[in-house]
Amino acid sequence: MSSSDRSKNKLTASQARAARRERRQNRNKFKRWFIGLAVALIAGLLILSLILPLFDSIGSSSNDEAPDGPGQKMESQGNSHINEGADHPPYNSVPATSGWHYAQPLAPVKWGIHEVFIPEEKRLHNLEHGGVSITYDPDRASDELIASLEELVKNAGSENFSEILLSPYPGTENIINLTSWLFIDSFNTFDKSRINDFITSHHNSANAPERFAN
Repeated sequence: MSSSDRSKNKLTASQARAARRERRQNRNKFKRWFIGLAVALIAGLLILSLILPLFDSIGSSSNDEAPDGPGQKMESQGNSHINEGADHPPYNSVPATSGWHYAQPLAPVKWGIHEVFIPEEKRLHNLEHGGVSITYDPDRASDELIASLEELVKNAGSENFSEILLSPYPGTENIINLTSWLFIDSFNTFDKSRINDFITSHHNSANAPERFAN
């Protein structure tokens, strides 16, 4: 290459300064981009660390995290669906508060007052949806007691506690049994306050795996 060509390719002082300035600007742009990316990643991780525990608490079905209330809290036996007539392990309470039950269209049954026994496998689907079941032993319950229970259920329905079942259940140890998902309360004489407290506490409770699914 001739000296004239080399002189043509040689940068002037101002051009050299401009080139250096451009390189610095490019480096600064890269630094700003890298810092911005790092800040965004850290912020994203921080947000996730705050949000994920909320999802865990919403989706949790652990008995330890389930709210308490009136009655005896039973150990959960899950909420598996089974075919009609299928065998399954025994329930841990009578009436049952969780466990194996039929899926639609066999269950849940219609809310309200029933005059015939509702099998556990059907009734449990109603409890799974956040309902409360009231049963009575028809062999020991007086007409007056049954009438009082029916009136209570009708009044509860008018007060937006519509997900309630009332039905006979022969052979129970106590005459009256209140059940919701995971909870049971049993006694022998009509106690309006006790029944209403149970309904208020457990109706559409967070214990129920599919509350508000009605």
